Formats: sequence, C-alpha cells, structure tokens
Amino acid sequence: MGPHERWTALLDILGRDGRLDVAEAADELDVSAATIRRDLDHLAGQQLLSRTRGGAAPASVAYDLPLRYKTGRHTEEKFRIGTAAAALIRPGSVVAVNGGTTTSEVARALVTIPTGLDYDAIGDNPAYTVVTNALNIANDLAVRRTIKLVVTGGVARPSSYELIGPLAEPALERLHLDYVVLGVDGFDVETGATAHHEGEASVNALMVRQSTTVIVVADASKLAHRSFARICPTSAVDILITDTAADPRLVADFENADVRVIQA
Repeated sequence: MGPHERWTALLDILGRDGRLDVAEAADELDVSAATIRRDLDHLAGQQLLSRTRGGAAPASVAYDLPLRYKTGRHTEEKFRIGTAAAALIRPGSVVAVNGGTTTSEVARALVTIPTGLDYDAIGDNPAYTVVTNALNIANDLAVRRTIKLVVTGGVARPSSYELIGPLAEPALERLHLDYVVLGVDGFDVETGATAHHEGEASVNALMVRQSTTVIVVADASKLAHRSFARICPTSAVDILITDTAADPRLVADFENADVRVIQA
C-alpha cells in the first residue's frame, strides 16, 4: 500500500469512526505505528485532521474528503460506471456534468467513444455540448476540439473544484439540458440524491430542473447513504448507474421506485 492509499484509508477510518488510534490503524492497515504517525503528521499539515495524543480527530472544519484524496477509491468501478453512462448519451446532445471523481470518468469516456458520425472540429455541430460547474472537468475538456464546453460562473470550492453560489445559477437558468449526469455523496430511496455541501446541492438541483433525463452515477458505497443537503428526490431520477457490488435489495428498491438501474 502506497502513501496515497494509506492517506485515503486513514481519512476513511476517521470519517467512519470519528476518531483514530495509531495502534488500531496500524493493525488495520498492516503497517508500523511509526508509519501511521508520519502519515497523520502529513495529513495534519494539510489541515485534514487534528493530531491528538495517540491518534487523530477530525479537523475543526466539517469533514469533507478533498477530491485529490478520493481519486484512488473504487477506481475500477468508477471507470466502468463512467463508460456505461457515456454510452447512454446520444451524440449531439447537451449534457450537464457536476463535479466528482465518477463524473470525471463520464467526461473522459464521452470524448473517447467513437460516434461514427462527422462532427465539426470547431463549429456549430459539436459531438457533445458539455455544461459543467467543475473546474477540473472543464480543464480536461477545454482542449477537446469536438466538444462545445460551457462553464458556469461561481465561487470555487477547493475540496471539490465545483463552482457554486448565485453566480453559477444564471447561466444554468438560460439553458435546456438533454441530460444531467449527477455525481452524489449519497443516494437513498427515501431521501433521494444528496451532497455534503448545501452550495453544491443547490447548483446540482438546478441542473436537475433544467434537464430532460437525470442520470445518477454512484458506486455501491454511496447507496442507502444520506448526506447533509438534498439535491433531488428519487422521483426526479430516471437512471442509476452503479457497480455490480450493489446490494440486490437496494437495486430492487430503486427499481420499485421507477428508477432504471444499470450495473456496470
């Protein structure tokens, strides 16, 4: 296990248990206590946790794992989900994509799927029009000559690279979206799609309202989980794309709620 994976695992333990003990973490990750102490010192230097005697506690700010530490989690599942989502989107469509590691995979897949049709390299006939409030996705797509890229305004959140706030909303209110591909922090049948941060949830909710087809992309760890701020009810979601590790009972619950479920 490399340092990046250990840092992610330690933050996961802290988020799961609300505290972290050096000896217990060393046993769980099968490394030395000295290694865990060095890792905790590094994460404390990044202001991602607070060091305590014998371990660590959550930082004083709300616990929200930064995007750069999420990238190593469920990598294969997210790749498959992203490929499956991109395959559903008709060439020539307008698709909104919010921030997140899974939606980043969708954006990458969109620009690599051959359409078999002739689209302008630069012009009025793009392969896809992508609307996003995610700076990292916009950066990836800006150099793709067959993509028409629309970026919302807003204030950037360092942990997710998403643009949020009232400056992000006017652009979305003037658009019609064929699809929105929605990354979430939780998706529960009763509560719906949720996010950790209310500002992100607000912009994502507007994307949902402007869209004809709502696609939630979420690996199995996000299902039956509820986060702080609701994006939309389950009834607003048309398709859920998840991985094959999803609990069959949860899949049945979503299908009974008229959500089409695809397991990639």
